[in-house]
Amino acid sequence: MSADAATKPWPFDSVLVANRGEIAVRVLRTVQKLGLRGIVVYHSADRGALAVTMADQAIEIHGSTPVAAYLDAQQILAAAKSSGAGAIHPGYGFLSENAGFARAVEAAGLVFIGPRPEQIELMGDKVRARNFVEKSGFPVAPSAIEDDDPASFVERARKVGAPLLIKPSAGGGGKGMRIVRDLSILETEIERARSEGQRYFGDGRLYVERYIENPRHIEVQVLGDAYGKLVHVFERECSVQRRFQKIVEETPSPALDEALRSRICETAAGIARAAGYRNAGTVEFIFGQDGEFYFLEMNTRLQVEHPVTEEITGLDLVHEQLRVAAGEPLRLAQSDIISKGHAIEFRIYAEDPARGYTPTIGPVLRLHAPQGEGVRWDSGVVQGGEVTSAFDPMIAKLIIRGSDRGDAIRRADKALRETVLLGCKTNTAFLRRLIAHPAFVAGDVHTGFLDANPQIATDPPMPSATLQALLAAAAISTRPMRDAADAIPDLHAAIGAWSN
Repeated sequence: MSADAATKPWPFDSVLVANRGEIAVRVLRTVQKLGLRGIVVYHSADRGALAVTMADQAIEIHGSTPVAAYLDAQQILAAAKSSGAGAIHPGYGFLSENAGFARAVEAAGLVFIGPRPEQIELMGDKVRARNFVEKSGFPVAPSAIEDDDPASFVERARKVGAPLLIKPSAGGGGKGMRIVRDLSILETEIERARSEGQRYFGDGRLYVERYIENPRHIEVQVLGDAYGKLVHVFERECSVQRRFQKIVEETPSPALDEALRSRICETAAGIARAAGYRNAGTVEFIFGQDGEFYFLEMNTRLQVEHPVTEEITGLDLVHEQLRVAAGEPLRLAQSDIISKGHAIEFRIYAEDPARGYTPTIGPVLRLHAPQGEGVRWDSGVVQGGEVTSAFDPMIAKLIIRGSDRGDAIRRADKALRETVLLGCKTNTAFLRRLIAHPAFVAGDVHTGFLDANPQIATDPPMPSATLQALLAAAAISTRPMRDAADAIPDLHAAIGAWSN
């Protein structure tokens, strides 16, 4: 039993993780480290998964599909009651941002490890959150919201002007989002987005906002307690995306100098304070090439990419979540939270980038996770298991910590080379090509980077010697990394040579 668990009485002695895969494993590790009992629910498709074998108790749940089982709130609450769980951690996805589920957990006399239900309703709904943030005096992009006046929605959308980004009000994960550069097809694209929103989320409501060309995606981790104290835990950059879904996340962002970093982090903290936010959450921004940034959304849960924040700060964010949920005040002041080094997270997907990132399936015949200094492997997949089409194709997260960004990229290249998963195709070779691209080395990426460089999905990896030369050239400059290609003649020449 850890010192923390031995010296402080927890209001609960067991935690049920209402999730699966790597996030269930991640939460269980902290729960058990603190001397608490870890319980998981599982569908038969996950019978041999790592989370099931490492839990103190595993309870099978059922559904018409595996996903339906993990979305069955009543079945999960029944499992919590039968197991004697005192708290429920929702992880991310599934029921993690469902205010009704959070209320049901509390009504059952259990502790919900997350924000208050009313905070999920306010900040988890994109339209409500955007309106709240704008009224609170924080920056948002020009937009039109269908709910304000459905009859005039199309007309108001036209007035925002092209290019436009159409989004489902209840959306997430890039589903249903559409970019419109030609307003003559606006109505057609609205109907398509509405249909996709209804199909994916059971909600066809939409809103549109001005699309910022080639923006960067910056998010800020926040932590709040029940006593009004709230801190930020620095930013993460998530600009490398495919189909609006993140692939690589890193911190610190190479786009920000210290003044801009302070401004965007304090803005995020201000938004969360205005909402009276409690527990862990993430405030996301679109960051334009002109240095201006706009509120995008808030995720009222733990993020997939939270490990990079843990690696540079030394914090265990799940531990902090448990403490806040237990009624404890935050133990850190803002000045106590210090960022050291650089961390990058790579999402390892079972997919074929050369075929449009098509998901792949198959048995896990051989699995070797990389090891070494600064290497962290978060996964729920085990050798002898199987990758199926029942769930999202992400099978692991590779997190790399280095003394600086160049060191992290070097370590990442080595770790990706050492990663072995036989039985289905993964994106590890693609990720090696990505981090060797001169623009990535220079920190000069944006959310459309992969669309603008489709060859990354198919070209052979850059020779290691060339990657080392690019890293050395980038390291010469003391200016922000986003200026490296212009500031370093050697790097500029290398970009031209590689492109040709």
